Formats: sequence, structure tokens, C-alpha cells
Amino acid sequence: MPRPRRDPPMLPPRPATAPPASSDQGPSPRRGADPGSSSGAAPHPTAGAAPGSAAAPHPDGTPGPRPAGTPGPRAADVVADAVRRGILSGELAPGTPLREEDLSATHGVSRHTARTALAMLTAERLVTAEPYRGVRVSLLDDDALIALQQLRCALETEALRIVRERGIHPPDVDEALTALAAAEASGNWPATLEAHARVHLALVDAAGSPRIAEEYRRLDSEMHLLLTHVRPAYAPGALTTEHRAYVEAALGDPERAVREHLQHSTRAILEGRRAADRPG
Repeated sequence: MPRPRRDPPMLPPRPATAPPASSDQGPSPRRGADPGSSSGAAPHPTAGAAPGSAAAPHPDGTPGPRPAGTPGPRAADVVADAVRRGILSGELAPGTPLREEDLSATHGVSRHTARTALAMLTAERLVTAEPYRGVRVSLLDDDALIALQQLRCALETEALRIVRERGIHPPDVDEALTALAAAEASGNWPATLEAHARVHLALVDAAGSPRIAEEYRRLDSEMHLLLTHVRPAYAPGALTTEHRAYVEAALGDPERAVREHLQHSTRAILEGRRAADRPG
């Protein structure tokens, strides 16, 4: 009797063998690559690109390669710096509207970049954003001036208290006072404002507290904006004389000296504002 025929066991189908890669297809994918990726897919043009490389986005955030070389400041910083200079120089008066579309056209940036620059200036209180009115150069009224000076008093007093505890002489204050005397003698009010700010910043910076210095600089920009348009009545040389005496007193008794100095300057600014508002 013939034996029953046995078919050979069924084997699973062998996968189709991919044709060998040609020499111009590049290397095969690395072992352990993402299983969801295609073996022949090229990486995204910006994936893993280092900032400042040719594949990184433009500083403005618009498409296109970033110029080669060391990256410069962000476009928003450049726009904010330009507007800030216009405000503190008096070219942009308090109440002047600042529109995104105008900044975008003037500086050749996107409206998003212009909006970011205005947000930076709003944080510094150099401009004010109001619903339905947009963004305008800030105008400090009397109450805002008093509140600003109170905060300056707190920060400058604490900085000088630290300086006194360390028993140090602010390294830059003498040079700042010399610059103030030269600016005042020249009759250049913007240069006098810059030099005046340097005196106070030299005292604050001597404390070695980055947080105090950072916050004080924000307030100093507001004060600079106000004094650009309101000039207190000082006789020639009086501002330098006053600040030399102030520095000496503040290094000995900061709590009293700073309070008295800023109260005096607040009165002088208010009187200067009222004098400017008088007709004739």
C-alpha cells in the first residue's frame, strides 16, 4: 500500500529584498532611528540647526537664512533701542502715538517684531498701551512722579546701605561727578541729564546687586523721560555742587540723605513743570 504524500512544511514568505542603495543616496539610516520615520526622508531644513547657522531662521522671525557670522542683537531689540533714543532725546514727545505698521515700515521688520519692541518699552514704562487708543509715549503726571521718586528712594537707600556696610567708596562716582560738572558748564541739557544719571547709577552699582541695579535703571529711564521735557530751575553749577554734597552725605547716612535729596528734587521738578505751564 503506497504511503500518503507529505507536503513540505509551509514557511513564512521571505520579505522582498530592497535593491542596494546607489552611491548617490547617502548613508543608510542609523541603527535605533525613530521607527516612525521614513528611511529615505531627509531631515527638516531647520531641525537641529544651531542658532546663527545658515539653516536657522532670520532674527526677525521671517523665513530665510540668517546672515553668516556672529549673530547680532534681535531685531526687536534694535527697534526698541531706536524708539527709546527718540523718546529720551525728546524727538518723540509725550503722547506721541506709536503704531506697529509705522515701525514695521520704518525699520523693515514684521509687525510681530514691532509689537515685541513696543512690549519691551511698555515694560520700561516709556510707553503706555491703552485699549482702543493704542500705544503712546508716556506722560508722568504729578502723582506718578511722586510714586516714582518713592520707589527710587527705597532702591537707592538699600544700595547705599550695602555700600556703607562694606566700607567701600563707589569706584565710578568721582568720574561721574566730573562729567556732570563738564556737562553742566557746557549748557547742554541732554548731556547734563546723562551725567546726572551716571552719578546715581554709580552709587547703586557699587552695592554689587544686579537686581537692585536692574530695577533702578528701569526707573531712571522714566525719570530721564520726564526731565527731558521738564527742566528744573538750577543756577549754573548748582546741580554739581548739590550732588557732591549728596554723595558725601549719602555714604554716611543713606536713609536720611537719600530721602531728603529726592524730596528736594521732586519739589524742583514740580515747580519746573508749573513754571512751564504758565502762560507767557
